[in-house]
Amino acid sequence: MQDEKINYRCGFAAIIGRPNVGKSTLMNRILGQKISITSRKPQTTRHRILGINSTETSQAIYVDTPGLHSSGKKAMNRYLNQTASTALKDVDVILFVVSGLKWTDEDRAVLERLKDSKIPVILVVNKIDRLQKETLLPHLAHLSGLMDFHTIVPLSAQTGESVDNLETEVEKLLPIAAPYYPDDQITDRSMRFIAAEIVREKLTRSLGQELPYEMSVEIEAYETETNLVTIHALIWVARPGQKAIVIGKGGAGLKKVGQDARIDLENLLEQKVLLKLWVKVKEGWAADERALRSLGYTDD
Repeated sequence: MQDEKINYRCGFAAIIGRPNVGKSTLMNRILGQKISITSRKPQTTRHRILGINSTETSQAIYVDTPGLHSSGKKAMNRYLNQTASTALKDVDVILFVVSGLKWTDEDRAVLERLKDSKIPVILVVNKIDRLQKETLLPHLAHLSGLMDFHTIVPLSAQTGESVDNLETEVEKLLPIAAPYYPDDQITDRSMRFIAAEIVREKLTRSLGQELPYEMSVEIEAYETETNLVTIHALIWVARPGQKAIVIGKGGAGLKKVGQDARIDLENLLEQKVLLKLWVKVKEGWAADERALRSLGYTDD
């Protein structure tokens, strides 16, 4: 029983950093399951997503956030920054993720936001699998002088190297408390939400540089039967020309996205999935506050 756990620790850990440093990959690695989408394109994550990691001794609730960035004035950009900043409230530990030896102006801007924080900050140096030890150590020494971090954990979210060290450090900083969620729950998001995110991930990976930034995915229908899950998804773009890019020549692009997304969904659900995709135009939605809310982008 949950109330019988003695000295059990439970709390929240916000994962923050500039775009494309591996925040979502890190949370997926900790959970051992994909709930947050990943790609090399910056700002892939648009929503605050909780990942719940329960063990015999603790429940760490990780908050994956959009990358904090300093450019852009559209409603979408403001939403991304506000979502990331909101995640810093009422957490027990902050994981500030940076990428290897890179230290950019955006990293520095994130650091400035954290300097006055009373919440312990763990600096996570990701992608160390690409580095030599003799180059990493001087970089860690330099970073340690930038702020009074609780600790610095070098790791590789991609390979899993030293991720367990981070989990240990996070657990130490969680308060003594009963778990907030059941042991078998890994996220606060619905399968409709995760399905939409998986489709968006495949679009991001398939289209690469051609990907329209002003694009979103909405699940119109999600029906579960005994041996089949049927999902109807709408892909929203901002201009007719973007619709043609998503569909591809002879529909090949959209077909490939559907096939790749269906494989991930079937692995996740352990059921056969029938996935149907459509592309529609909603002009100017990324610059329109009301359009953002209609597609599920809120400030909470």
